[in-house]
Amino acid sequence: MAAALQSACRGATLRVFSLSCNQQRSINTGRGFLPRPRPLPLFLVTGGGYLGYEHYRRRGQQEDGAPPLLATPTQVALYRSFPTRLLSRAWGRLNGVELPTWLRKPVYSLYIWTFGVNMQEAAVEDLHHYRNLGEFFRRRLKPAVRPLCASSCLISPADGRILHFGRVKNSEVEQVKGVTYSLENFLGPQKRLSDGRTLSSESSSSFQDLLLSSPDNELFHVVVYLAPGDYHCFHSPTDWRVELRRHFPGSLMSVNPGVARLVKELFCLNERVVLTGQWQHGFFSLTAVGATNVGSIRVYFDKELQTNAPRYSKGSFHDHSYVAAADQVFNVAGEGGVVSVDGGGVALQKGEAVGEFNLGSTIVLLFEAPKDFIFNLQPGQRIRVGEGLGSL
Repeated sequence: MAAALQSACRGATLRVFSLSCNQQRSINTGRGFLPRPRPLPLFLVTGGGYLGYEHYRRRGQQEDGAPPLLATPTQVALYRSFPTRLLSRAWGRLNGVELPTWLRKPVYSLYIWTFGVNMQEAAVEDLHHYRNLGEFFRRRLKPAVRPLCASSCLISPADGRILHFGRVKNSEVEQVKGVTYSLENFLGPQKRLSDGRTLSSESSSSFQDLLLSSPDNELFHVVVYLAPGDYHCFHSPTDWRVELRRHFPGSLMSVNPGVARLVKELFCLNERVVLTGQWQHGFFSLTAVGATNVGSIRVYFDKELQTNAPRYSKGSFHDHSYVAAADQVFNVAGEGGVVSVDGGGVALQKGEAVGEFNLGSTIVLLFEAPKDFIFNLQPGQRIRVGEGLGSL
């Protein structure tokens, strides 16, 4: 009897100890209670909410005609700390996932309805043809829907909206009205021009003067913003030769006009690919600026270009020259066609396909032209590939 009672007490003690251990393990692992908060989503939600609140608060305080209220360095640093590069790489992988045939039409139709995509302009209108989101974003257009303006020496390189345009003054370029960025920070140091002249700050009063080949010319700029629903390829705005590709790794903040009004030098902070060279009037450059979910910038004739790498050095840039020995002449085949590469660089023709974005982004043109060059544009207007930007 005593032995049976002792055995029962021992069993009860073991069960209590086992239950206590299970409860302790449940506490340690978080099972049975509220899930342990994860720092990254919490940081994204609170940080995004704070930035949104600040954005609308500033818009309410700003009066018409008053100078723009810019984000503080702390707010910009907070925004840049978001893992937008990682998210953009993840978005790129998602774009490459092949969708089941039955799912393609519902997914693409939702995107078309959300962003107002005109599929009647697409070379292939059948939504089942596009195996993944990436192919749908990079859809080609029917040749006849983007005629080139013959009367203009400069045409739009992309579908989008005109953010700003005009003359460059004091080596400062307007990002949007009232918000500027440094021309030198945007293009980087210019060591030598194609005609052999060395750029030196001692030989001129400003950086922009160093780019000009004639004192009778001026430097102009135009910014085209591509929304997610726009055609994602960009084309050559004129006949010119590309001599250098300069790749700036950097942040991937949004280039939406609302953000561009808040973040000074946004285009200098974001990752970008600068193509520089010469056209009939002198210096010419086309810059593709990356943005959130647009980590991938492709240039068809440059297979070596790799954007949005997992690691990069802040403030660094990588140059690739297309100028070779004068006797080296060859063709490069890309998705945009066949381009000629010789000792003077890559020859591009007006309207020729140059590259593409993963989603919407921004194209910045900086070019030298005679002083009587006139833009035929209005701020904020919609524009399409091939439409004239200005004339002499």
